[in-house]
Amino acid sequence: MIHIGKTNTLKIVKQQGADVYLGDGISNKVLLANKIPPHYQMDDSLEAFVYVDMDGHLAATTRMPLAQADEIAWLPVVSVNYTGAFLDWGLPKDLLVPFSEQHLEMEVGRSYLVRLFLDDKSRILATTKINRFLEETSEDFQVGEKVSLIIADKTDLGVKAIINHSCWGMLYQNELFQPVHQGQKLDGYIKQIREDNKIDLSLHQPGYGKVESITDTILAKLRANNGVLMLSDKSPPEEIYATFGVSKKVFKQAIGALYKDHKITLDKTAIRLVG
Repeated sequence: MIHIGKTNTLKIVKQQGADVYLGDGISNKVLLANKIPPHYQMDDSLEAFVYVDMDGHLAATTRMPLAQADEIAWLPVVSVNYTGAFLDWGLPKDLLVPFSEQHLEMEVGRSYLVRLFLDDKSRILATTKINRFLEETSEDFQVGEKVSLIIADKTDLGVKAIINHSCWGMLYQNELFQPVHQGQKLDGYIKQIREDNKIDLSLHQPGYGKVESITDTILAKLRANNGVLMLSDKSPPEEIYATFGVSKKVFKQAIGALYKDHKITLDKTAIRLVG
């Protein structure tokens, strides 16, 4: 089955003059809109993005867009006309956001969070009205689970983020040890699912597994620096994050474990490798 608005694995099933057709092994045939990649032959499989062209026919391209149907992305407006705003999404034909799908009138040169969807004619469009596609709560995640995040709006508490294109979560300000910006894609972790099923997020793997992994990194960096690092449990969180990419809490747990194992010594300004 061919999925419109998605990447499909299709076979080269027919060549007629300069035209190449792809198929799904059943009965559907799709015209390849761009040139066939070099070294491909009849019956070879390739990855292609499938869409409905201006004439209402299925078409495919081996060029991959920045987002696909049912996904959210941060995309720039490149033009506006009487039908709506057009976004650069990585394909030659720009992506339309109809006026009816805009919260506020979109401006050329600005970027927006949009969700891609198929209309009733299976054409790919985008909307800034993403809330109708996102849940505020979810029971589908597990604490500690790794997820993909898209940074959204700042709040008094921190930063809202979109989880796996499907649900809202919160990154709290006191746990952000790196700058983030709207539209940024990051890996994150489910830190907590509250009683109301709303989700708290972390950019760092929760639990002691993260501590164990960072201890090896600390030891390696000590060996590479003649056994001394000018960091301690008194160092600023920003300095610790810049060096190891973890929070001060995780760093303190890691050096505490190394100290108990007699692998390092500690003072107010530095840690030193034993032996």
